[in-house]
Amino acid sequence: MTDEQLQQLVEDISLQSFGLPFTHRAYFNHRLKSTGGRYMLASHNIEFNKKLYDHFGIQELRGIVLHELCHYHLHIRGMGYQHRD
Repeated sequence: MTDEQLQQLVEDISLQSFGLPFTHRAYFNHRLKSTGGRYMLASHNIEFNKKLYDHFGIQELRGIVLHELCHYHLHIRGMGYQHRD
């Protein structure tokens, strides 16, 4: 999967699952080791671990996308977006 395909996947899941657009960047970060994805507070972009996708496949990636989109949409709306919230 390319970064462009990942971007489209994240945009599609955002609309389907949240009814809201994802208007920032989604991309693979090959340096991620211990997490499936990371929502970036300053830029609102989302990074994903390519190795997890390569090893576990699209279903695992979809779950990670949903999780990171929760952080994204909550933060954009000024709500509690951290795990402890």
